[in-house]
Amino acid sequence: MDAPFDAEVVVVGAGPTGLMLAGELLLAGVRVTVLDRLAEPTTESRGLGFTPRTMEVFAQRGLVDRFDGLDIPLQTTTRGHFGGLPLDFGVFPEAHPAVANLPQFHTESMLRGWVAELGCDLRRGHTVTGLADTGEAVEVTVERPGGPRVLRARYVVGCDGGRSTVRGLAGFAFPGTPATLELFLADVRGCGLRPRFIGEWLPGGVAMAAPIGDGIDRVVVCERDAPPRRRTRPVAYAEVAAGWRRLTGEDISHGEPLWVSAFGDATRLATEYRRGRVLLAGDAAHVHLPAGGLGMNTGIQDAFNLGWKLAAVVRGHAPDALLDTYHDERHAVGERLLDTTRAQGLLFLGGSVMQPLRDVLGELTGHEAVHRRLAGTVSGLGIRYPMGPGGGDARQGRPGGDPPAGGHPLLGLRMPDLEIAGGTGTTSVFALLRAARGLLLDLAHDASLRRAARPWADRVDVVAAEPAADSPLPRVDAVLVRPDGHVAWAAPGGREDLADAMTRWFGAPRAAAA
Repeated sequence: MDAPFDAEVVVVGAGPTGLMLAGELLLAGVRVTVLDRLAEPTTESRGLGFTPRTMEVFAQRGLVDRFDGLDIPLQTTTRGHFGGLPLDFGVFPEAHPAVANLPQFHTESMLRGWVAELGCDLRRGHTVTGLADTGEAVEVTVERPGGPRVLRARYVVGCDGGRSTVRGLAGFAFPGTPATLELFLADVRGCGLRPRFIGEWLPGGVAMAAPIGDGIDRVVVCERDAPPRRRTRPVAYAEVAAGWRRLTGEDISHGEPLWVSAFGDATRLATEYRRGRVLLAGDAAHVHLPAGGLGMNTGIQDAFNLGWKLAAVVRGHAPDALLDTYHDERHAVGERLLDTTRAQGLLFLGGSVMQPLRDVLGELTGHEAVHRRLAGTVSGLGIRYPMGPGGGDARQGRPGGDPPAGGHPLLGLRMPDLEIAGGTGTTSVFALLRAARGLLLDLAHDASLRRAARPWADRVDVVAAEPAADSPLPRVDAVLVRPDGHVAWAAPGGREDLADAMTRWFGAPRAAAA
C-alpha cells in the first residue's frame, strides 16, 4: 500500500507568492502545508503596491475589500512609468487602477488572514534542508524546533525567493548575468525628504525618495559605477546616509532607519519552471533589478496561473500534462520581465548618456499604439497566453502578442470585469470567478452550447447573460474563461470545438454526464 501523504502540496515560502498559491489550492479543496523558515512574519516594507493586473487578480477572488481593514488606506492611481517615462494605465479604461505605497507586510497580513480562513496549515520556523522526488511523491526534509522531520507530498512548490533552497536542492538551472552595481534601499523615519518619486538623475547617480506614510520615506541610493560587494553582514544605515549625502548634499544621518538593504542588478531566469513534481514560482524562478516594482506582482501572477492547474491535477480532474502549460505560459512572461527590467535599468540608471534614448522613447510613447504596448507590459494587462490547439507559440505570453490566425481577438487575453445581466439579476465577470472555477458565458442564449458544457458542470459554471449595452468587447456570442481569468475559447472565431477546449483546460468530461 502507498505511504500516506502529509500534504497534497507543500509550498515553501510564506511571502505573497506562496500565500497566493496556497489560497488558490485551498479554494479547490487541496490539502496544503506552507513552510517558512522565519519564526515570525517580516515587518519589512519590501514590495510597495500593485499593478492593475494584480489588483484584478485580487478582485477575482474577492480580496480587494480585505484591504479596508488595514492600518492605511489604498492609494490608487492610473499613472505608471517605464524607466522613468510616464505612462497612463487609463488606456485600459475597464481595468482596475494600480495601488501605490502599500508596504508588503500589509499584503502578507491580508493574504495570511484569507488562507487561515480557508484552513491553511502554516508552519513557521521550518527550514527545508533536503528534497527528493521519488516519481510518486516528493519527500521534504525539514529542520524545525522539535527536531528534523520528513514530509511527504504529491507536489512541492518553491516560493522561497531569489536564494531559493528548493531551486538548488531540485537541481534547477538558473543562468543569467551577475550584478554589475550595488544600490542601497532604506525606509527612514523623521527626514521629511522632498519627494523624488521615480528618481532624480544627478552627476553621481540616481536618488529616489517616496513617502510611504507615518512620516516614513522609502529611499533608494544608486551611485554610478559603485561595484557590487560580497557582503557577510547586513548593510549599515551609515553607508546609505553617506551615499545619499554624496549624491544630493543632504544629511539624513539623523533619521531612524526601519529597514536597510542592498541589492544589485543581477538577472537570472530558471530554464524550467517545473522538474517532475517540483515547481518554482516568484523570485525562486526569476531575479532582476526591481525596476518598476514588478517582482512581487509577477510572483503573485505566477501563483494565480499555477494554482488552479495544480489543483486540477491533484484532484484528478486533469492530466499531469496540464502543469506543463504553467512553464509554457509563465516562462515567456519571465523572459519579457527580464528584458523589461534590463531596459528600465538602462533608462533609469544610465545617466546623461541615455538622455537621447529617453527623448526618442518619450516621443514614441506619444503614439497610442506604443503607449498601449508599454502600458500593457508594465501593468500586466497586455499578456496573451497561447490557447490554440497544440498550445501555439509560447512567446505569445509576452505582452502584446497577437491572437492566432483566425482566432477571436479576446483569445488568450484576460477577461475584463464587465457588468452582465442574467436571469438572477446584474453581476460581474469577476464576481462569477470568485470560486476559482471555470466560467462559460453564454451571451447569445444558445441552449445547445449549454448542453454541450454539462459534462464539465463539476468544474465549470455556465451562465446565460447579456453584456451591458456599453460593453467594450468585440462581438462575442460565448466565451470560456479559465479560473485565472484568461479567455480559453470564444465564439464566433473559435478554431476548435468547445468540447475540445473544455477538455484541454478542464480535463475529460464526466462519464456519467457524457
